[in-house]
Amino acid sequence: MPLVASVNYDFVVAQDGSGDFRTVQEAINAVPDFRKSGPTRILIKKGVYKEKIVVAETKVAVHLIGEDGVVLTYNDYASKQNIFGENKGTSGSSSVYIFSDCFVAENITFENSSGPVGQAVACQVGGDRAVFRRCRFLGYQDTLYTYGEGTREYFEDCYIEGTVDFIFGMATAVFNRCELRSKLTGGYVTAPATPKGTAYGYVFYDCRLTADEGVKDASVCLSRPWRPYGQCVYIRCTMDKHIKPAGWDNWRNADNERTAYYAEYQSTGPGATPQERVTWSHQLTDISRYSMAQVLAGNDGWKPF
Repeated sequence: MPLVASVNYDFVVAQDGSGDFRTVQEAINAVPDFRKSGPTRILIKKGVYKEKIVVAETKVAVHLIGEDGVVLTYNDYASKQNIFGENKGTSGSSSVYIFSDCFVAENITFENSSGPVGQAVACQVGGDRAVFRRCRFLGYQDTLYTYGEGTREYFEDCYIEGTVDFIFGMATAVFNRCELRSKLTGGYVTAPATPKGTAYGYVFYDCRLTADEGVKDASVCLSRPWRPYGQCVYIRCTMDKHIKPAGWDNWRNADNERTAYYAEYQSTGPGATPQERVTWSHQLTDISRYSMAQVLAGNDGWKPF
């Protein structure tokens, strides 16, 4: 039984030893496998935790709640070698892995501190019904990997930064009131790999697309399809001048223009240039099929908001 946790938390993590555990991974390991009585709430005290974290599939409904100033960080990257002299690869580069269902994170920074060294994932999400509120995702290329095919993810009031494809993957994901921050020069905000036949890919609601000082005007694309049926829709988003007038990219393959689905609804700001967008994208006049409830409902009517 925990010695420190209050009635509001099952475990407390504190680097100074004042909690139940000193590391986040120790707390996650202590969660009973396939616990059915409810979520396991873990409070993380302020601090920078340099550890490679895995939330295994058996650790269902883990809730991580951070005090202000909590950073989960590591510095692996795709071309970094493992103990066998092999490249870790994109998936192997992640600082945090989330494989369990019903995961929740609040007020936590997920960071890959490798710098601009190629693919370097801060957070890889493979479980279904994952929720992130007031979280930050820091990195450069491939910052946030929405990994799980057929899974659903919800991001609310989050900050996500990067350069190339800094939001990418196969999941259906909703981003509500988030800031998407481009770094350095050039790049792509998203690279969806939406599987064929999936109803929704990425949907952004009331988000802000911003850029660091020094990012060139008209140097960033809204998306390019990592796989042919990639889907990405921006609804009522504000776009700064770093967004290219053409908006979208076909990833050097004209065939993707026939299969990918890219659309906007009432974009605003200097980067919103509907008359200059590529001809194979869409300007929506009706978003009735894009309610958050409908996008994330799946077969169980999930409503994380």
